[in-house]
Amino acid sequence: MPPGPRMPQRSAVVVTGLDYWRRPARQGAQHRMSDALTFVPLKAAGLHALTAGNLAEASRITGFDLPEEYLEHAWLWEMRSLQLEDEPADEEWVAWIVARADDRTVIGRSGFHARPNEVGMVELSYTVLPQYRRRGYAGQILRQLVSFAREHPAVRILRATVSPDNAASLATLSKFPFVHVGDQMDEIDGLELVFELEVES
Repeated sequence: MPPGPRMPQRSAVVVTGLDYWRRPARQGAQHRMSDALTFVPLKAAGLHALTAGNLAEASRITGFDLPEEYLEHAWLWEMRSLQLEDEPADEEWVAWIVARADDRTVIGRSGFHARPNEVGMVELSYTVLPQYRRRGYAGQILRQLVSFAREHPAVRILRATVSPDNAASLATLSKFPFVHVGDQMDEIDGLELVFELEVES
């Protein structure tokens, strides 16, 4: 993976709405998101605990009561852990906990595949846990990811890849101005439709 542009040093904070780093928004950008959801990176320590299958330790490290469903994705946490060994600058970008801000209930996971690459592209990722689906959370998560990308100075292109059989995700994505730019074969997920949104102001 080619390295992305060096990011300025910022004080990392919990992602609540759009306040991911304490940084000025792009000129003309406005914060319009609610604080309904909180996004928090698992970081290397949390990923290591989940890779080892230690949910209690991961919960202690992150400060969230992580659900059992997180343990079903050990392959993902291991992949991200190995990624951070090679690319430590990706730590704040990948594997976010998604929780309700009011009661800190974890309702899913999100983040990006890596920090922006040499052309400022980031690929988003999100999943809503089964028991919280059909409540509008997917749209909320995607809306905040789009808004975050639009306001972050290093991001120029936001990418989303979706299986052509995933009607729910395609319906959510259709509510935003993404453009279908092609298809790809993923070694894990098979055929995927590739959508992109230019976010440079």
